[in-house]
Amino acid sequence: MKKHILFFSILTLSFTLLGCGFYSFTGASIPPGTETFQVNYFENTADLVEPGLERDFKIELEDLIQNQTNLNLVTSNGDLLYEGEITEYRISPTNATAQNTAAQNRLTITVKVNFYNRKKEDDNLENQSFSFFYDFSGSVQLVGSQKATAHEEILERLTQDIFNATLAKW
Repeated sequence: MKKHILFFSILTLSFTLLGCGFYSFTGASIPPGTETFQVNYFENTADLVEPGLERDFKIELEDLIQNQTNLNLVTSNGDLLYEGEITEYRISPTNATAQNTAAQNRLTITVKVNFYNRKKEDDNLENQSFSFFYDFSGSVQLVGSQKATAHEEILERLTQDIFNATLAKW
């Protein structure tokens, strides 16, 4: 009787482990044999150009992928390739006051991404847009630490959305 219980326990455990396949606890679904990734320069083609934003975005995306996968960052011939452009950097009013001034403003950043998976070309994305925003008081100018906070929050969300769309398949 004990042998049967042990046998079924081992069998159940085996099926469970085999069923997990190439699952990553970060949610990344990386094809077998994929070892490297590359993030090319994202040109800032928005009407309003924020200096350094393209550098900050590239670094944020590289850091996220390195922290959530075991892939190695390379400068050329990566198994996974990210490239694209920053297409929008816009500040617009979202709410008005009785005096016809902005009660609240919104900073929106949009990025167009091309993703190429050399190990599984069905996963490629071309001209996929990702956008996120940050709302702030209309009485505040977006400078200094306020701007840094806005950029940090938007870039964190944008890069996570890109990661989810390309590697986590969410």
